[in-house]
Amino acid sequence: MDNKLLPPVKPLHLKYVKKFTLERLKRIRERNLLSNNEAGTSNVAKHKSTLNLSTSKATETLQRVYLFETEDKYKHIKPKTPTTSLRNKQFQDHLKHHQYTDVVGEQIELKNMANDNNEQTKPLTQPIILQKPKIQPKYDVHRDVLTHEVVIKQTGYGARDKSIPYGLKQCWQGWSFLAIFTGVLPILQWLPKYSLKRDLLGDLIAGFTVAVMHIPHGMAYGLLAGVSPGNGLYMAIFPSIVYMILGTSKHISMGTFSVISMMTLKVVQTYATEENDGVTGADVITPIEIATSLAFTVGIVHIVMAFFRLGTLSSLLSDPLVNGFTTAAACHVVASQLKDVIGVVLPRHKGAFKIVKMVVDFFIATPHTNLVTLGFCISIIVFMSICNECLKPCLRKHCRFPFPAELIAVIGGTLISKFCDLNGNYDVKLVGPIPVGLPEPTLPRWDLIPLVATDSIAIAIVSYSIIMSMSLTFAKKLSYEVRPNQELFALGISNFVGGCFACIPNACSLSRSLIQEQAGGVTQLASLVSSGLILMTILWTGPFFAVLPRCVLAGVVIVALKPMFMQAKELKKFFKQGKLEVLTWLCTFFAVVLIDIDIGLLIGVSISLLTLYIKGLKPYSGLLGIIPEAPAIYVDMRLHRNAVDVPDTKIFRYTGSLNFATNMFFRRSLYDALGLDTQKIRRASYMPVAQNGDVVNGGGKISTLGTFHFLILDFSMLGHVDVAGCHTLSDIMKELSLRDVRLFLASPVDRVYDTIVHSMALGEGPFEIFPTLHDAVEYANAFRTV
Repeated sequence: MDNKLLPPVKPLHLKYVKKFTLERLKRIRERNLLSNNEAGTSNVAKHKSTLNLSTSKATETLQRVYLFETEDKYKHIKPKTPTTSLRNKQFQDHLKHHQYTDVVGEQIELKNMANDNNEQTKPLTQPIILQKPKIQPKYDVHRDVLTHEVVIKQTGYGARDKSIPYGLKQCWQGWSFLAIFTGVLPILQWLPKYSLKRDLLGDLIAGFTVAVMHIPHGMAYGLLAGVSPGNGLYMAIFPSIVYMILGTSKHISMGTFSVISMMTLKVVQTYATEENDGVTGADVITPIEIATSLAFTVGIVHIVMAFFRLGTLSSLLSDPLVNGFTTAAACHVVASQLKDVIGVVLPRHKGAFKIVKMVVDFFIATPHTNLVTLGFCISIIVFMSICNECLKPCLRKHCRFPFPAELIAVIGGTLISKFCDLNGNYDVKLVGPIPVGLPEPTLPRWDLIPLVATDSIAIAIVSYSIIMSMSLTFAKKLSYEVRPNQELFALGISNFVGGCFACIPNACSLSRSLIQEQAGGVTQLASLVSSGLILMTILWTGPFFAVLPRCVLAGVVIVALKPMFMQAKELKKFFKQGKLEVLTWLCTFFAVVLIDIDIGLLIGVSISLLTLYIKGLKPYSGLLGIIPEAPAIYVDMRLHRNAVDVPDTKIFRYTGSLNFATNMFFRRSLYDALGLDTQKIRRASYMPVAQNGDVVNGGGKISTLGTFHFLILDFSMLGHVDVAGCHTLSDIMKELSLRDVRLFLASPVDRVYDTIVHSMALGEGPFEIFPTLHDAVEYANAFRTV
């Protein structure tokens, strides 16, 4: 090849030359030049040699290789010679934009490469500048100024029919028996699409992994709820299978949860009778009767909420509220485990300041500590902490199975207790006998349902909120849909069935759900695998855990609560978000810790709703101005210093809702922005007005008007207005008319426009409404220039 064919090329960064060379190697392999073309072999060799050259030599070599490749590609193509210069130019342009190369015999173009060597690298924080069009777009509209009424007529707008018969008709037309049936049973939607080859292995691994965690968690949280460990194991079978059929989340692990177990314990301790109460016969209320009645009632509450489609109720529990509540509930859980840590019996307390009394009794009973129990519990805590902080993170990099620290602690503690006879030699308290087999289905005691009805509402809301938060997290991560009302129905039926099979109220576990997703679980068939393994544990190995020390389960529970205590770090984030978020967190936390769980939750919800009301009561508002260099662009004058007022016109933007609760704030914000005194305006409404607009009193002028004669209310960001808000607009229009100021409404959305028209039919207004803000401004300017 002749070097004269090579045009000059700007020096390039060597790293970009090498990168581009590797891309060319890949394309040569795709064109099969490596195996059956000697020229292709030499071409590859030239590409590889480019990686070891300097910048200038690499650029020259690239030119030669690209030219050779281009000639090789087109050597068997004999294009027809264009007959005109225009055809020749089109032909050359077509060759330049070939899919493999931008190089032709006459010109070499290396596009999308780096700039010159002396150009500095731009920082990552610099915003990306999109490619600008060759022609600067113009905003040029020529039409008459239109009112909103004219636009409504031209567009053929029809207000939505809000009548009950029309709503029933639309609801009936949308019904489909098959859609309803598959919607109630979501398993019919995903089970036919299940792939044994793709999904079965992941579900088997996830099910086995979750079952390993379920055994110690079920036993520990069963004791935490005031019932036997076997009842906690039942939670992994019946509610999980029901949720597999009815639930829409694919990755949450149903069963026991520490917060729900703690709330159940509070109800059990309140209504269950003790041996020293002197109650006999039918008046005896056992803890399991209270727990099953509570689960049954919680299921009824969930089903009622699903019937009334209250799935969005969980959104009322804000992040600071849930964070503060769960952190405070973890304090209650630790306080309830203190007696098992030191091996003593502490009196039960009910009502407010229960946790304070428990801590006082703990310090009083400290001299009677069982040292063997305390040492055994501390050993379990140290072992679990080392496994969670050191072993599990290391093994997670090499194995999909998490290290079963909890199961090892439970089995090891059981073996040590059995061979050392800790109960007989050192008076270490044991779990006790665990029933073999499954319980018989039994309806709960109906007379206990009214007693636990109030507590069941709080438990139903908390358990549903926990499930929805985890479900939405996995659904967002893995791109599938979770239906809130169906989740309520599934949770209600699972609690309903669980109450008939000796189960406590259930929820999803945060740790087990994460493990199920990380272990490769794809569907809820992983819960079926987990339930089958736990069923075998109950049938065959139940008596083995009868000698398990209670202090072992106490250590497992305390270590498992670490993530909840670590949530307190998010208080710093809430400080940055605002004062109301911090107030919600602190009030909820201290109310739950110092008073009680249910009362503290009620206080937290009340404060959360109060903060929501405060934020909605003071929406954003302000005056808008125009940019002289860019007409028809209206910005907030407080934030944009170069904006100026529209001559003889004020523009007021209001964001939020205008209703009976916010109409006073709207009026005050408007008059404050305009610099008008509300009291003077009200007094002026009872005074005569001269022809030039000045207010007179007894024949003498006492005040003059402001510097504007048009007020435009920008309602483009107004989401809702009611009749009370329209009445406020009428009052403002009448008050301003006394000062020779006309009121215009601009850019209302359709639902706001419908309400305004409806209010005018009831005697309010009449209002002058425009489809856009610029229409209203131009309409006012037309009056000003006349």
